[in-house]
Amino acid sequence: SLSMLFLSWAILYFSLVSVRACSTLCLNVAIKGRPEPEVQWSKEGGPLSERAQTEVTGSSTLLMIENVNRNDTGKYVLTVSNCKGSKSAFINVRVLDTPSAPTNLQVKDVRRDSVFISWEAPLIDGGAVISHYAVEKREEARKVFTSVCSNCTRNLYKIDNLQEGCFYYFRVLAVNEFGSGQAAETVEPVKVSEVPLPPGKITQSDVTSDSVQLSWEKPDHDGGSKITCYIVEMQAKGHDKWRTCSESKTLETVINGLTKGMEYFFRVSAVNEKGRSEPKLLLTPVTVKDTSAQPVIDLLSTTFSVKAGNDLRIDVPFKGAPQPTVVWKKDGNILKETCRVNVCTSVMSSQIIIKDATKIDVGLYQITVTNSAGTASAEIHVNVFEKPGQPCDFTVEEVSADFVALIWQPPQYSGGCQISNYVVEKRDTGSAIWQTVSATVARTSIKISRLTQGTEYYFRVAAENRYGRSPFVESEPVVAQYPFKVPSAPTNISVVSASKSVIVITWNPASSDGGSPILGYHIECKDQSSILWTKLNRGLVTENRFKVTSIEEGLIYEFRVYAENIYGEGETLESDPIKAADPFTIPSAPTDVEVTSTTSDAMTICWKRPVSDGGSRISGYIIEKRDKQGIRWLRVNKKPVYDLRVKASGLHEGCEYEFRVFAENAAGISEPSIPCPLTMAEDPKFLPSPPGKLPKAYLMLFYHF
Repeated sequence: SLSMLFLSWAILYFSLVSVRACSTLCLNVAIKGRPEPEVQWSKEGGPLSERAQTEVTGSSTLLMIENVNRNDTGKYVLTVSNCKGSKSAFINVRVLDTPSAPTNLQVKDVRRDSVFISWEAPLIDGGAVISHYAVEKREEARKVFTSVCSNCTRNLYKIDNLQEGCFYYFRVLAVNEFGSGQAAETVEPVKVSEVPLPPGKITQSDVTSDSVQLSWEKPDHDGGSKITCYIVEMQAKGHDKWRTCSESKTLETVINGLTKGMEYFFRVSAVNEKGRSEPKLLLTPVTVKDTSAQPVIDLLSTTFSVKAGNDLRIDVPFKGAPQPTVVWKKDGNILKETCRVNVCTSVMSSQIIIKDATKIDVGLYQITVTNSAGTASAEIHVNVFEKPGQPCDFTVEEVSADFVALIWQPPQYSGGCQISNYVVEKRDTGSAIWQTVSATVARTSIKISRLTQGTEYYFRVAAENRYGRSPFVESEPVVAQYPFKVPSAPTNISVVSASKSVIVITWNPASSDGGSPILGYHIECKDQSSILWTKLNRGLVTENRFKVTSIEEGLIYEFRVYAENIYGEGETLESDPIKAADPFTIPSAPTDVEVTSTTSDAMTICWKRPVSDGGSRISGYIIEKRDKQGIRWLRVNKKPVYDLRVKASGLHEGCEYEFRVFAENAAGISEPSIPCPLTMAEDPKFLPSPPGKLPKAYLMLFYHF
């Protein structure tokens, strides 16, 4: 059986054990029993530490925990048992250490600049009395906690001077004689805010037979958190119950479904993430009746002007019921709001605010006001005064050797007022300095004189009004010269007559006069063997014909002609070579044509030279034949012959032939000669010679024919 006396003594002896943190806890308990009992150590309220070690012998058991801390504080239970029964004993262990973390940390009563926090004492006081608590805070964006209160003696504390709308973490540490313990920290950041104040003044703007439009002002303070919506409630007159009729994220709402003729009370509450504000009541009841009216625009002026760089405010009052909607347009398109151009519409008016006005703000603005009863609109002209834009279409209209005519168009944008004058300047390409031609040009054109021929110039023009001068618009480089070219060469030059002392040449006019009328022509000549041309005319030749007298007989000449206009001399046209000699004609006919010998098939014909060669050397002779019975003359020689005789072959024996001769020179073929008498083609017949002296023995015979 177990020894109950021994265990009772042990329980009494070991009822409380204190040990310093980081020391070793040793609980050695004597036990006794038969049969030998089983031993089990446990900790009330939780498992034994993983660092706990137990030993059991026949007469005792040992529980040892090294490096103890505050979590090892508690009631340890020893249970021994055998077949006869079981007994238990407990030992309270107190580890002398800093406290554990406070429990049940809560954030209460959050305001826009303060919070209340509360907590409960730590489960483990560290073996010493909790003397006080340390309270700390940390902004969400920071990593380090700062002390709020280092000597709080209660389990409640108000933290003041917080930044409205910021997120904070809070923590609390318990302190005993061994130091500050573990911290209890809020899990989620706490936003310093509260429910908003009630909305501002409530106004009814439009009432119809079944609806009412309400608007209100923002609360004076949103509680440190963004207003998420507004809740509108209504109460029919004579009823006690309020009913939610609308939730709006803006400062106005339209409540429909009302009963005509009844009176209603309305109230509005603001809501943020912390909750709902106190309601704001519309002081007077609303009677539901039809009060609609067509919109009316009360605009005093339709033209607004502003100097460039200044601000312009256009205020358009209107009225109408129900509340009209407003649409602004510029030059027919919906007006786009920018950082400079803003539209602000209230219950009774609509404003356009244009900051730092520029010329892009010029135009026709249109406001349209619409409600269920109708539509009203008005047009407004906006003008911005500033220096004008550049002149347009700047061109060089005419160029000559000593002047230039310029022309341009007024600027597309005049700067909001009349153009007073134009400024024209010039410079040549060899200089960087602009010279003022005129600063008081009233028209859109100018003729600039006294230019240097052949010099290249730049010109520029700017417009001026009462607010300043526009940027200059510059021309392309212009050379001061005549606006036309030299004429082209004449055409079809020819010699119409030539002699040993006079040659006459003609030509056709040039195909192009170069843009300026031809003033006349120049004629030059040279000997064919020379390379130098000599000018023949002293003044310009206005006709297309020229008579050359300064020539030498027998020389071969070449001529050339070129035209001249105001710009200069054109290209030349050269003639073919021509000899200075009297003109020649065809020669006269050869004379004394005769047949000098004949055979049965050939004849030899001779003649004399023509009396006149026509002024040109005889280049040859042409012989023709004709038989007695023939009509046509046939050519004897294929090529001209140069001698004064020719043999005609291929004749027919016994036929009679006659011949004639032509002479040829550079001018052509002469008239035919007088034909020779008819001659028969036959072999010649010869008379016998006289007989010589005969011997006496020979007989002499005489014949008589």
